[in-house]
Amino acid sequence: MSMRSAPLLYSIFALISLAGSAAADPVGRYACNTIGTATPEPVGDRDGHTVVANQFTCVGMDGLLKGAIYTAVNVTEFDGPKGKYLLAGGVHRGQGGLVVTQALEGVTIFNMKDGKPGSFEGTGKAAVKFASGPFAQLSGKTLNLTVKQTGLNRWDLEFFE
Repeated sequence: MSMRSAPLLYSIFALISLAGSAAADPVGRYACNTIGTATPEPVGDRDGHTVVANQFTCVGMDGLLKGAIYTAVNVTEFDGPKGKYLLAGGVHRGQGGLVVTQALEGVTIFNMKDGKPGSFEGTGKAAVKFASGPFAQLSGKTLNLTVKQTGLNRWDLEFFE
């Protein structure tokens, strides 16, 4: 590949990635807060191997779940800055209906700053185990999710198809 064709190739990849992300249908975006303290618990077999369990609550900001309240729990195993969901899910309560989600998989990465955890980001998939009322169309679906820290014990959580 010549150096002249590289910009064209990068442009094609960029368009393909944009087309892929535009195809994802947003279900809802939440603003979330940790309830209490999420303290890493050392596993004890090696440095940086911890488990973090936390409860959180969220308010629906956009999408089908706008105005809904989501209460949930998350347990993540960390090996240094990289975490894997062991258990996650909860109940979305909205006007006239409920949604129950259970994480199928997920990862969280802490961006390290000066050797300490800074902000975090995550991705995963969740199964809709139950949905009623105006959310019934979600029943049985698998949703993708993203998590991005917005402040101390605060983050945005987005569900999309």
